[in-house]
Amino acid sequence: MVSRNDEDVLFYFVGDVGPNREDPDTIFQHVTHLLSQGDIIFCQLEPNLSRRGTRLPQARLAMRADPKSASAIKKASFYVVSFASNHCMDWGSEAFFDTINALREQGLLVIGVGSNIEEARRPAIVAVKGTQIAFLAYNSILPLGYWAEADRPGCVPLRAWTLYEQIEHDQPGTPCRIHTFPHRGDLKAMEEDVVKAKSQADLVIVSMHWGIHFVPTIIAEYQREIGHAAIDSGADLVIGHHAHILKGIEVYKGKVILYSLCNFALESPFTFVEGLLTSPAHKEIRSLYADQKSDPKDPMHPDSMKTLIGKCVISNRTIKRVSVLPTLINNQSEPEILSSNDERFDDVVKYVETITRDQDLDTKYIIDGDEVIIH
Repeated sequence: MVSRNDEDVLFYFVGDVGPNREDPDTIFQHVTHLLSQGDIIFCQLEPNLSRRGTRLPQARLAMRADPKSASAIKKASFYVVSFASNHCMDWGSEAFFDTINALREQGLLVIGVGSNIEEARRPAIVAVKGTQIAFLAYNSILPLGYWAEADRPGCVPLRAWTLYEQIEHDQPGTPCRIHTFPHRGDLKAMEEDVVKAKSQADLVIVSMHWGIHFVPTIIAEYQREIGHAAIDSGADLVIGHHAHILKGIEVYKGKVILYSLCNFALESPFTFVEGLLTSPAHKEIRSLYADQKSDPKDPMHPDSMKTLIGKCVISNRTIKRVSVLPTLINNQSEPEILSSNDERFDDVVKYVETITRDQDLDTKYIIDGDEVIIH
């Protein structure tokens, strides 16, 4: 195992979190001992933390939880939280600002959202052991009206468009080829954000809420273009989430892009919405992913129980090593870290290797103790 000296910065990062229970601390009970060892810990927050607001009509699954969940996130040792998600405005501006305020009252740094686009684009810069690290967050999963503008609150948009190409032009009704590409203005703005942040910090870490949810392996074209553009502009690490399932990992120009870390400590959708099982929106989603071999009462793909904790060792103001810790989510939506002598550890590693190869990524994974080094 690669050693780490006291001057190294240890950065842990995970995917989607969203406690929504009487004692929200318990959702992190199996991982706090590890996360507390880090110098900086990052997560993506899914639900609003508020009991106020009016559900927006375009919210497909409106998510909110008690503001006391912010304290649980803090106690679990998280420090940087992205709220740039497709749920950030589910309950309107009241709940949106309640969420930001609840997190900030706990001393947490909130990225990717603001009262206007200028504020939302502002990076969080953390100084640790002489290293300045800038965090930026973007969202490609955007219901109408969720993104910030000059005179409107919301998240930082990185919109993407979809083109359906009919493969057999003389055969109506046959399958099509799907192309996606990023909004040019949003992409340019992100590149400018990264360049500016890199002039203010030693390292830039970009969080991306993106990708195709529930579907195994597939990485959309726009994700690759955005991920590469972020690194070409100066980003040192790209952390992806939203898909509720793991996706492959790419090493591009020596920098790591994790396309989806899956859920981490996110409650079942049924805890957020009463009557979800019989709702038209839920039935529509189930019909879109009818090939899933999962419990019809559970909207998540069965592979969504597999997840990863990202680990980054920063030395002399550069990223020395990136690795992941195989983790499983139990039936109570609580992540449990696996040791290498657990056969389920190998199952997660093999799964990551398979989905990586499926997308023609040549990333190599090296098992080192209970870690898997991205090589």
